[in-house]
Amino acid sequence: MAQVAFRKLLIANRGEIALRILRACRDLGLPAVVAYSEADRNSLPVQLAQEAVCVGPAAVSRSYNNIPAIISAALVTGCDALHPGYGFLAENAYLADICQQVGVTFIGPRPEVIERMGNKAAARKVMKEAGVPLIPGTDGPVENLGVARQAARRIGYPVIIKAVAGGGGRGMRVARDDAELTRSLPVAQAEADAAFGDGDVYLERYLDRPRHIEVQILADQHHHVLAIGERDCSLQRRHQKVIEEAPALNLSRRTREALLRAAVKGAKAAHYTNAGTLEFLVDPDGHFYFMEMNPRIQVEHPVTEMVTGIDLVTWQIRIAAGERLTIDERDLVPRGHAIECRITAEDASADFTPAAGTVETYAAPGGPGVRVDSHLYASYDIPPHYDSLLGKVITWGRDRTEAADRMERALAETIITGVPQTVPFLRRVIADEAYRRNELYTGFIADNLERLTASGEARDAADDAPT
Repeated sequence: MAQVAFRKLLIANRGEIALRILRACRDLGLPAVVAYSEADRNSLPVQLAQEAVCVGPAAVSRSYNNIPAIISAALVTGCDALHPGYGFLAENAYLADICQQVGVTFIGPRPEVIERMGNKAAARKVMKEAGVPLIPGTDGPVENLGVARQAARRIGYPVIIKAVAGGGGRGMRVARDDAELTRSLPVAQAEADAAFGDGDVYLERYLDRPRHIEVQILADQHHHVLAIGERDCSLQRRHQKVIEEAPALNLSRRTREALLRAAVKGAKAAHYTNAGTLEFLVDPDGHFYFMEMNPRIQVEHPVTEMVTGIDLVTWQIRIAAGERLTIDERDLVPRGHAIECRITAEDASADFTPAAGTVETYAAPGGPGVRVDSHLYASYDIPPHYDSLLGKVITWGRDRTEAADRMERALAETIITGVPQTVPFLRRVIADEAYRRNELYTGFIADNLERLTASGEARDAADDAPT
């Protein structure tokens, strides 16, 4: 069992990612403490932890996003390291800075890097100076509608409005002409201000039917940066990823190698350390453009782990402890294909309305090539206060067809009753002929939503209708 130079680590998150980090700590022989809110007192990570500490009531602002409570929890329990997971405070430069000041190692990049990469306009500037291809757009925030109109005409319509401090699709609007820009700009600014406390937005050219490809990197404190591989995250709904795959089979060998080189170049230019992801859009002609960098572990990291055998979360901890990367270049050649489906507590037939309630029955799938990352159990009460993610089903196959076949089997075996959930919707997507032909792009689900969410009888009637 590998050992790391930490006494104890605080897991400052919840749900499946808290459980994933807990498992990594056990593999490293590292004692861990799970921080939890009162609403998560009976959660699976808390039940499985050797030590847990309550950081506040259910409200996010008073628990998982409460920096004084999180820091106090680390200090009171004797932790000298803190893993933020994803979401909540994972990209909070102030938390990383406070950790430094009190002698707790933040599992992630340095505060100034988080701040720079968390600002999309600043991140674009770093990448531009490094020579990483960018989508044509403004170099910084647009000050008013007049400036936005001039920029949009220079860039060329359609354009997409993005929040400077944004993420998760909030503060994003597409404008195809001046009139639509006039309507959409104040809405995007208001959304950005409400979500991030920063109403600044910038513009980029909107690409038609692109693929969303991201590159996983690891960078140690000794200036060694590796591109671990790429993932295809094109299947999205309202800019939220739904299904992810590795590797991205639509890329030519030349494009893939150039993309990985660009990611390494960008990470070095940002003086990045730890695990991170550079996200790109790839147009139908194979040209790729940098979008943003996420300075944390991603929800979809398991597909990269499945095709490389590299444990990304344990490497996050080992890098933070000062270890050098010892991954062999041969380990970076993907073996087979992996697919991840995100299962959420949402009603797909009612515009994916989030749901809370009690899980009456839960049966996880299994068999060859199947992995499940989930915090569910029968009788678990899903709190209404947090993200609707219930878990992830990941399958591996020798090729994409085998991985998709195994995903069909795995989803058919997944039983969750008591709350609405998206397993039936995911089964339809995986069985869809266009999906099987890999004819994917970021708008695929939106363009086919009626068909993918229809009842069985309605789908049969649509399939039998003359064309």
